[in-house]
Amino acid sequence: MAKVYVDEDLCIGCGLCVDTCPDVFELGDDGKAKAKDNAADNIDCAKDAADTCPTEAIIVEE
Repeated sequence: MAKVYVDEDLCIGCGLCVDTCPDVFELGDDGKAKAKDNAADNIDCAKDAADTCPTEAIIVEE
């Protein structure tokens, strides 16, 4: 099963992943991105967001 997560140490909270894929990512109270529980359901969008992340903080494991 696929897994999508955000490395909080690398995330700068720019929100690009949320703009790219709002069904998969959200910004937490700390201002950093979080993958939603259903993130693996939209793996293609998650990959697009990972490709655009400026700090490569999004990890998509298939």
